[in-house]
Amino acid sequence: MKLRCLLVDDEPPALEILQSHISNITGVEVLATCKNALEALDVLHEKQVDLIFLDIKMPKLIGTEFLKSLANRPKVIFVTAYREYALDSYELDAVDYLVKPVTFERFLKAVFKVKRLMGHEVRSVSTEYKKNPEAFVYVRVNKSMQKLLVHQVRYIESWKDYVKIFLTNGENFMAKQSISSMENMLSGHSFLRVHRSYMISLDKMTGYNNNDIIVAGKEIPIGRLYKQRVMDAIGST
Repeated sequence: MKLRCLLVDDEPPALEILQSHISNITGVEVLATCKNALEALDVLHEKQVDLIFLDIKMPKLIGTEFLKSLANRPKVIFVTAYREYALDSYELDAVDYLVKPVTFERFLKAVFKVKRLMGHEVRSVSTEYKKNPEAFVYVRVNKSMQKLLVHQVRYIESWKDYVKIFLTNGENFMAKQSISSMENMLSGHSFLRVHRSYMISLDKMTGYNNNDIIVAGKEIPIGRLYKQRVMDAIGST
C-alpha cells in the first residue's frame, strides 16, 4: 500500500524538489500540491492523505496554525527555511523537521520514520531508492536559481565560492555554490567526492588508476584523504 502525500509550499521550486525526491522513492505517491494552507484544506476534505510535507511561512495561514486547526491530522513533516520553529513542530507531534535545502538522504530518512510509525514495510535504502532520469536540483546562477538535471552532470570542480559544472553535452557553467553543498544536494545519487576540489558522477566514469579517475577523457586527481573512500566505492560499482 502506497503512502499518500500532500505537498504544501508557496514556492514552486520547493514543490518541484519535493516531487523529485518522492519520485525516487518506491511506495510513495503525491496526491496533490498546494501553494497555501487553504488549498490544502480543500484537498483534505476530498481525499484521504497519509502524510503532509508542510512549509511554515506561507501567505494567509502559516503552517503551524494550519496544523493546529485540523481535527484529524495526517502525519506531518515540516519542510522550511527557518530553524526557529522546530520546538513548535515537536509540540504539534510532527514526525520530522527538515531545513531547506533538503538533501535526498535526509528526506529519505524522514520518510522511513513515517513508514515505521504507520507500520509500512521499510526496505534498505538501496531497494527503497530508484534511479530517476528526470531527477534534478536547483543551483544558483547569476542571482537566480537554475534547474539542473542530475543525469547531465559528468563532474564538478570547486572554484573558491563557486563550482564549475561539466555536462554530458560538453558544455560547462559556473554556479554560486560550494562543492560541499553540491555534495549534500547530490547525496542519494551516484556522485562521489574524490578530491577536495572535485566530485564525479560514478555513472560517467570511464576508467581509473592509483592516482586519477577518468571521466570523458579528463584525468581527475584522487585526493589522499579521499583515496580509501574512492576505492571502496569503485569496488562496489
